[in-house]
Amino acid sequence: MPLWWPKSIFMDSFSWYATDTSNDHKPCMKKSVPLCSQSNLQLRFLCHNDIEEVQALCQTCFPIYYPYSWYLDITSNPRFYSLAAVYDGVIIGLIVAEIKPYVKLNEEDQDILSASMESYTQVGYILSLGVSPDHRRNGVASLLLDNLISHLTTAENSSCKAVFLHVLTTNSAAIQFYEQRHFRLHSFVPFYYFIGNKFKDGFTYVLYINGGHPPWGVLYYARHFCQSLCRRESSAWLWHKVEHVIRWLWNGARRMVHDNGSPSAVSHYH
Repeated sequence: MPLWWPKSIFMDSFSWYATDTSNDHKPCMKKSVPLCSQSNLQLRFLCHNDIEEVQALCQTCFPIYYPYSWYLDITSNPRFYSLAAVYDGVIIGLIVAEIKPYVKLNEEDQDILSASMESYTQVGYILSLGVSPDHRRNGVASLLLDNLISHLTTAENSSCKAVFLHVLTTNSAAIQFYEQRHFRLHSFVPFYYFIGNKFKDGFTYVLYINGGHPPWGVLYYARHFCQSLCRRESSAWLWHKVEHVIRWLWNGARRMVHDNGSPSAVSHYH
């Protein structure tokens, strides 16, 4: 039975539930998670008891190997925001993210935010987002991602200034998915992945939140200048044309590193 719902039937109210909390590692988080009005679809946080089911889902969605310790961490360590989409009692999708200090990012990710940001600034990193093949293109990935972003834009997470991720350059479906949700292509990372005994390239995508912004380069100064001009339609028209040219040049450069083959899954690999 296909899983689908129009946006108009999302509930305004919230419903919460947790799975069995009898395991010795960590009880399921009992924070509330918005519940879709589709009667058989629920969102909940992962627990230790989910490890085998999550392993099976990840092996279906992703081409890389995750060690058992990774599954143990994302289902038991509270530093991870690990959310599952459950349909008819089965986990059909998940998103795993981590909020970390900006100053502790890897070297290749250090320039995501402007250096003017405060030392306590944090960023959200999406490790994995995937949906089982039988339930893709039904809004499940969007629901998971929207829930994470809603969590990161609350007052308690106001110090989180960006959400970012890495994605294979050949994963066109995932790239389109993130671009449609206003993530920006930030950088090209050669040889980021090691899959099937081969190194493969990746892209870094970023969504700025809570007032975060990238380093002020020439393009950003140009945009700031255009937006700072008098509020006439001509200014908006001028920037629209400039931005169109920039995007055209950037997309052309990106296609040069694209491979013709691309997976159909709306997911990315960490």
